[in-house]
Amino acid sequence: RSDYINASFMDGYKQRNAYIGTQGPLERTYGDFWRMVWEQNVLVIVMTTRTDEGSRRKCGQYWPLGEGEQEVYGHIAVVNQRVDHHTHYNHTILELHNTETCEQRNASHFQYLSWPDYGVPTSAVTLIDFLGAVKRQQRKMVKALGPQWSTHPLGPPIVVHCSAGIGRTGTFCALDICLSQLQDVGSLNVFQTVRRMRMQRAFSIQTPDQYYFCYNAILEHAQRQGLLPSNQ
Repeated sequence: RSDYINASFMDGYKQRNAYIGTQGPLERTYGDFWRMVWEQNVLVIVMTTRTDEGSRRKCGQYWPLGEGEQEVYGHIAVVNQRVDHHTHYNHTILELHNTETCEQRNASHFQYLSWPDYGVPTSAVTLIDFLGAVKRQQRKMVKALGPQWSTHPLGPPIVVHCSAGIGRTGTFCALDICLSQLQDVGSLNVFQTVRRMRMQRAFSIQTPDQYYFCYNAILEHAQRQGLLPSNQ
């Protein structure tokens, strides 16, 4: 079997390998994707695309869609335990079974529904709220592991993907890094964040609009948090 996958470790804010940025799984790579999730102890998967947009296939249906359904990908059986539907995203609780070792784990799958390919979300607020939900779930799942997890306190890498795994994926990760830095020290540098990110996954953030959106989203967040007057 192949040991290659189109995926890159990406550092977060004060966390090495905070993310795995990857291409949206296609039918022939489902098994590789879930093997990566298992081997890297991933708890949370973030999908920033729909499977189909317009007439184009952007990503395969690589997890069981309906509650109670099970699919087997390579040696990982994935069971859909529950789907929570929100206005701009779906949150699916998955149970993973390794058929080779008989081990079992849980994972959370978040799919953001309001992000056009090559474009930007209509509202920064909805994406930042989505980011908050992702991070809360990661913290909750790391806490549930207790002494089983003894590496970085923020947990294993979060898998982030869109279709190619660079445009929306890079925008999501850059926003998380910048907002974490803003919260910690009160300042940030979008340019340097994106530059460092592109050294780890080439072409992260594909379009000027996505880059500009990072600035707008941070400003919008700062105003919501009372860090800036709303008229600035």
